[in-house]
Parts: sequence; C-alpha cells; structure tokens
Amino acid sequence: MMTAVEPPSATHWRQALLTDRDKTLEYLYTRTWPAVRQYIKQQQGTEEDAKDVLQDAMIIFFEKVVHDRLVLTAAPATYLTAIGKNLWRQEREKRSRQIPLSPADFCPEPAPAEPAGAPADLLEFVQQLGEKCRDILVQFYYFGQRLDKIALRHGYRSIRSATVQKFKCLEQLRKKVSHLSIGNFL
Repeated sequence: MMTAVEPPSATHWRQALLTDRDKTLEYLYTRTWPAVRQYIKQQQGTEEDAKDVLQDAMIIFFEKVVHDRLVLTAAPATYLTAIGKNLWRQEREKRSRQIPLSPADFCPEPAPAEPAGAPADLLEFVQQLGEKCRDILVQFYYFGQRLDKIALRHGYRSIRSATVQKFKCLEQLRKKVSHLSIGNFL
C-alpha cells in the first residue's frame, strides 16, 4: 500500500530560507513564475506587472515563513501563485479607480494669488512637510505606490516601519491643517 507524500512544511521552508535564502528563493521563483506570468497576461497585465506581483508575493511568503506565521496546506508554488492572483486583483481594482491624467494636469494655469499665510489647497500643506514625509505621502496617495516599494526606496527594514512613518507624516499634515483652522478634511 502506498502512502501519500506530504509537501514540506512551513518549518522546512523556514529552515531552507535561513540556511540558503538565495538558492531557496530562486528555486521558488522559477517554480512559480510560469503560472503567475500566464495568469497576469490572461488578465490584461504585462510581463513587468507579473514580475512586480511575484516579487511582492515572494516578500509576503518570506516574511510569513521566517516569522513562523504560515501553515502550508499546499505546495509553496501554489501558495505563491494564489498570493499573486490576489495581489493582481487588488492592483486591477486600484487601476480601474484611477483617473487618467491629461497634459493640462502637468502644466496647470497659475492660480490666483492667495492672501499671505493662507494656503490655497492641501498641496501647499504637503509642500510644508519635510522632504522624506512629502515623498512618502505623495508616493503613497498620489502615485498609489505600495508600502513595500516605499520601504525599499527609503531604506526601511520592513513594510511595518514604512507604515509607521507614513502614519507619522500624515499626523504632521493633519496638525498643520488643523492649526490653520482650515478644518479636518483629512
């Protein structure tokens, strides 16, 4: 009588990632890439989209495995493909809500002058923030950049660190707005 072979557990993958991270990630990437690429192309995505999605899925998988927060019930490639599908659905939803920009959006006509000390809009409040806060908020809210990419861009060790910094920057912005009695529209 033959017994079914169970797939390696999350503990196995944790040990493999801790022992030889590069080789293990490369193995997982090559096993998962064809399925993720095919799915995203079928869903009107590009190869570049597929690379981004798989990279994000790998980061999620890595963090869950290394921090012992994953119970595998399927092969890692299956799990990574499922993460990739979910990430791509979220990305497509986000893209469908974005308003396309026209050339006029990049070169707007000058606004009438405001009285000194009264910013015309939220952008002026954002301009008053420090460079790092301004960049984080603009990248996240205006360009829709994901926090993992912001964390990488600013050298944060984790997505959580970038989330905390974004929250602090948003609080700074809220304080600026409320101090000038413009109102709480954030």
